[in-house]
Amino acid sequence: MELKEALVQLDQLQRKMYAYQVASSSLYLDATTVAPRDTAEGRGVALGILAGERHKLFSAPQAGELLDGLWEQRDELDHAVRRQVEELRRSYAQLTRIPADEYMEYAMLTNEADSVWHRAKEENNFELFRPVLEKLVAFNIKFAGYYDASKAPYDALLNEYERGVDMEYLDGFFATLRQRIVPLLRAIGEKEQPDDAFLRRCYPVDAQRKFSDYLMEVLGLDRAHCTIGETEHPFTLEFNNKDVRITTHYHKDNVDFSMYSVIHEGGHAKYELGIADQLQYTCLAGGVSMGVHESQSRFYENLIGRSLPFIQAIFPKMKEFFPEQLADVTAEQFYRAVNKAQPSLIRTEADELTYCLHVMVRYEIEKQLIGGTLAVKDVPETWNRLYKEYLGVDVPDDKRGCLQDSHWSGGSFGYFPSYALGSAYGAQMLRNMEQDMDVWGPVSRGDLSQVSAWLGEKVHRHGGLMEPADVVKNACGDFDPTVYADYLEKKYSALYGL
Repeated sequence: MELKEALVQLDQLQRKMYAYQVASSSLYLDATTVAPRDTAEGRGVALGILAGERHKLFSAPQAGELLDGLWEQRDELDHAVRRQVEELRRSYAQLTRIPADEYMEYAMLTNEADSVWHRAKEENNFELFRPVLEKLVAFNIKFAGYYDASKAPYDALLNEYERGVDMEYLDGFFATLRQRIVPLLRAIGEKEQPDDAFLRRCYPVDAQRKFSDYLMEVLGLDRAHCTIGETEHPFTLEFNNKDVRITTHYHKDNVDFSMYSVIHEGGHAKYELGIADQLQYTCLAGGVSMGVHESQSRFYENLIGRSLPFIQAIFPKMKEFFPEQLADVTAEQFYRAVNKAQPSLIRTEADELTYCLHVMVRYEIEKQLIGGTLAVKDVPETWNRLYKEYLGVDVPDDKRGCLQDSHWSGGSFGYFPSYALGSAYGAQMLRNMEQDMDVWGPVSRGDLSQVSAWLGEKVHRHGGLMEPADVVKNACGDFDPTVYADYLEKKYSALYGL
């Protein structure tokens, strides 16, 4: 086949795959935002068919022949197309190992699982979710063998979210953090905690919605290309770099939850909106890995959003939205309150210091579930024991315990470590950013444009054009988790006068 014709076919193949993904994502977005409660069955049928058609399209022998033919001519391809072919050949080899009927069945299962998880959490009933979770674990163990039979199953799953990462690497990474965080947390425990009672006053949801709109404006999110919805568990969904959706959840007595979920999901959105136009509708459009993606969301949420300069910049406007609730509160008090370090139950509400301990609990449980050393029925007991061991808290029920996250219902085993890796990547990005420019002057004026421009150049625009490790190196230099530990130690020592 002539190279010109092959490139046309490559473009057509990727656009068709994009169309199937958009259709599936649209159904998911509808299901989690506005769809009536008991409507999962019909969506499951549609999602199963879409998954089957996408599998058929991409696993067809013609697709493999096209990719192999282009790979033989790779020296004549530009870098972007060569990367597309390289990534698609990797995905093709993986997908063709998965039987089509299993692929469709799994798509239908995750749709069902999401609905069951919502009910189980609402009713505080792990037994309702357990049979579905058992199926999800079994599927993921099986799929891990399809992904890479040479690896331990959990290593194969981890590699799907952060290529090159395995249990040996993560064991060392988490050990480094635990050695620094736990003693710091103990020292903080002996200090007087800041008053954060004002965060639990009644904040009307309508006012919180308007505040969310303001935060998106400060983040520089163009509302013509990024909208916000409401869901049980906040998430970001990208269709392309001109259409990204974020969601949040409002609690009347917990204003910082929605505030920081909007900033967090806004960080994900900034990444997707910043990916180069030339990569759209190809396999390189989208964040390069979950760890890098989480580095962006947690960069904006914590490194910027919980900084004193940022809070000082937005606080006058915040008091306009909540004049009664914040009448007796200063920016300094708000800063100390949203950085209060105290072990807690809910990961998404955890402070910056203890957050990684929440991730470690999930990592240990996933290792055992996928490794076959922990039965699903024993997840609640193990979860509660690890929370006591790692964070020193007693878990009162499964709703605030092992049912709190939506990730397992979506089959995302191996995702959680990305949150901790992303936090560490982000701290090192900030250090490098501070060496290149004045970060805090503009931030103190509510101007994040220079921060976003630096991240856009170092991370966002590349999409999947580089390997994850190369994107990290481009923004961080040689990655060193002690930089993150140093950042936490410096920040919290100052906050608590250690």
